[in-house]
Amino acid sequence: MILCRVKGNVVADVKYPCFKGHRLLITQPVDEHGKDIGASFLACDTAQAAPGDVVLVEREGNTARELLGTKDDPFHSVIVGIVDKVSVEKKHDR
Repeated sequence: MILCRVKGNVVADVKYPCFKGHRLLITQPVDEHGKDIGASFLACDTAQAAPGDVVLVEREGNTARELLGTKDDPFHSVIVGIVDKVSVEKKHDR
């Protein structure tokens, strides 16, 4: 799973049949401090996320397909939770 911020919604009048009924969101990977890392990508939403939310994304096709469809569907990424808070412990030098 990776930490991401939702950048926006995707609207499509025509889409692959298995995507009907699923919301697609643009997600941006972030580090533990909220700084953007890497390229943004699309993810199906199962957590009712909104733009600006920090979310957990499972970016592995088998998990996405198990949650959303069948083994033959082209799902790759799925939002599985909305993050309330990120805590980072400081490393102590010895």
